[in-house]
Amino acid sequence: MSALENLPEIDNGLLRFLTCGSVDDGKSTLIGRLLFDSKTILADTLNAIEKTSARRGMSAVDLSLLTDGLQAEREQGITIDVAYRYFTTGRRKYIIADAPGHEQYTRNMVTAASTANLAIILVDARKGVQVQTRRHSYLASLVGIPHLIVAVNKMDLVDYDQASFERIKADYLAFAGQLGIRDVRFIPLSALNGDMIVDRGERLGWYQGPTLLEILESAPAAHTERAENFRFPVQFVCRPHDSANPELHDYRGFMGRVESGEITVGDAVTVLPSGASSRVKAIELGGVPLPKAIHEQSVTLLLEDEIDISRGDIIVKSAEAPEPVKQIDATVCWLSETPLSPARTYLVRHTTREVKARLAKIDYRLELNTLAHEPASGLAMNDIARVTLKLAQPIVADRYADNRATGAFIIIDESTNNTVGAGMIG
Repeated sequence: MSALENLPEIDNGLLRFLTCGSVDDGKSTLIGRLLFDSKTILADTLNAIEKTSARRGMSAVDLSLLTDGLQAEREQGITIDVAYRYFTTGRRKYIIADAPGHEQYTRNMVTAASTANLAIILVDARKGVQVQTRRHSYLASLVGIPHLIVAVNKMDLVDYDQASFERIKADYLAFAGQLGIRDVRFIPLSALNGDMIVDRGERLGWYQGPTLLEILESAPAAHTERAENFRFPVQFVCRPHDSANPELHDYRGFMGRVESGEITVGDAVTVLPSGASSRVKAIELGGVPLPKAIHEQSVTLLLEDEIDISRGDIIVKSAEAPEPVKQIDATVCWLSETPLSPARTYLVRHTTREVKARLAKIDYRLELNTLAHEPASGLAMNDIARVTLKLAQPIVADRYADNRATGAFIIIDESTNNTVGAGMIG
């Protein structure tokens, strides 16, 4: 009987997690082993990688081939993107974001981390904590990933030595203390041989903690760890025109996704930035009435009063209404090869609202290797900096630490319509 079969019958909801680390730390093999040992690889896929492994003269299946498409992109110099993998254990659904390990793809790691609720940071047991380990840990902390797992991989190459693991753990904790990282767990493993991934194996008896999969199965899902304020950015105003159905003549529904919190029929709400108030008359999902809507549900809200509402407005509970702002202090990761120009006007897209913005000042640029704050007059690709932006119209924003959906934004170049920056408010 496998370790997977011993896990309790629970469903902790969808978990989005990120794998990151330095080049050649074994991310591809880890993901492959996780999929293989949890029996979530399709038979034809497994057959294909078995044949490829045999052609290469390997005695065992090369599980890193499951992500070989991304590696081929790197070898050809094609634009690098984040690779996503989807699987389920029958007890939980997962989305894995596999971030490139190269330093020049820092922007891709930020993209992958923006929706994750947990990050697995791989460390090679032979090499210990590297600069890229520190960089990825900082970025994971920066974008608000609340749970980190430091997976000390390739323990088979150090004879499963406990002292090597404890030394890496101590080094990392000293660094994590500088960043204020609170929830970090450590696990020794061998992705190549499968020790402590799904099954415990026989060579790490000195480690008494859970396997990687056991940690993933019990990790909290997004929106479950604390109460959140209700935020509903309006995407579309639904006004059907059907002469054959006069009942629809006065129908006005506001469609969007509940980014956080929940709403119930009868709740008092405020529309921002206008400040108009009303109550929820009905909630619909695909035309079916609901008594309430919760986070990440895409629904239609109907209000008791006729209010001028359009795309880009945000509906909130009246008791939780923040003040709209026309200036934001934010941490920005610059994504474009064209440097940030203080003289230019950009577009800021925040939830469903788009406003023009100018750079007011750059407080500092972060030197990722040392975490030092350096003065800067502009930003180059992959730079991370603390900035102030002035907006042409107000937005309804929360601190990123309080709400990742309404605390985040992207910066768009007006002339090319390219996304050139990503920001976190607060």
